Amino acid sequence: MQCSYFDAGLCLSCTLLPQPYAEQLADKHAHCQRMLADHPGIQWMPPVASAESGFRNKAKMVVGGTVDAPTLGLLDGQMRGIDLQGCGILQPGLTAAFPAIADFITLAGLVPYDVAARRGELKNVLLTESADGDLMLRFVLRSSESLPRIRKHLPWLEHRVPSLRVISANLLPEHRAAIEGIDEILLTTQSTLPMRVGDVELALRPQSFFQTNTAIASALYRQAHEWVDSVNPASVWDLYCGVGGFALHCAAPGRAVTGIEVSAEAIESARAASVGLPGMAFETADATAFALASTEAPDLVIVNPPRRGIGPDLSAWLEASSVQTVVYSSCNSVTLARDLAAMPSLVPTRARVLDMFPHTNHYEAIVLLQRVPSRG
Repeated sequence: MQCSYFDAGLCLSCTLLPQPYAEQLADKHAHCQRMLADHPGIQWMPPVASAESGFRNKAKMVVGGTVDAPTLGLLDGQMRGIDLQGCGILQPGLTAAFPAIADFITLAGLVPYDVAARRGELKNVLLTESADGDLMLRFVLRSSESLPRIRKHLPWLEHRVPSLRVISANLLPEHRAAIEGIDEILLTTQSTLPMRVGDVELALRPQSFFQTNTAIASALYRQAHEWVDSVNPASVWDLYCGVGGFALHCAAPGRAVTGIEVSAEAIESARAASVGLPGMAFETADATAFALASTEAPDLVIVNPPRRGIGPDLSAWLEASSVQTVVYSSCNSVTLARDLAAMPSLVPTRARVLDMFPHTNHYEAIVLLQRVPSRG
């Protein structure tokens, strides 16, 4: 993928861009194999390639410039805005909406936040596009001061961008390096963005996490579904379930599926998407605390932790439990390798690399673990 921003040195986030994509993918596959080299019995499946451009479903744009000439992109070393509205890795529906959003910033008088001076109101613009082309827009603000103006001019923006379905304001009053704050103010009657992934429709709320590459997320959920169905467990836990992607893909008649996630908003989204599906339950809880407090264990556990991995406590619980099968989805092969070493009775049998993040060193890996029968 050719990128004028990269060539000009304006944005170097896609660090692997000069490397041919086929080499990127091969290197990620080889890296994951090296990280899991202590498990020689793994059957490695072919890596799953992404589209090289237009794959990212979410844009996190720092707002810079002035109210009359705002920039949407990032800040340089001097905290000046660099406009990246034409970023090539973003889905086309995102880039098509940016000009109207920039005009709206001017129309509503949303003064970009000046990091150096600690003045201004609008910090970030977060835009998400579903597979069907619908959009969710979030304005990250320093305070609620500009909300009346946003509400006043919102019909203008909805007319200019008819694909907008959910619009909200997020409040981030602190001066800190963060994308968003805790408080979310909904500005539309619709509160969830339908996010179709394969045959499953998720319900994405403003603060819910979802994978940034919809096509690769779909392949990831399909792979988990195939592995789960191959052992046909009667009971499944989906720990760190987010909005329920893995859990909903593993629903089946006669199967009890429980999703656990610390985010209450994500659990609300998962419950909304599971209406009409039998055997589904979702609970707001810490994944490790939930497992350690449980008196019974399921047949199969899916874990999809953040980069820090599942950690020693949950690894020890899984190792000592009666769980027969684990599906581990990881965005960090370093912590994945550490966690697998802590569960020697659960042997990795299959693994696959999925390129969720082209042009960077990051990738997703999914591993199937099966318990070794005890001897004696």
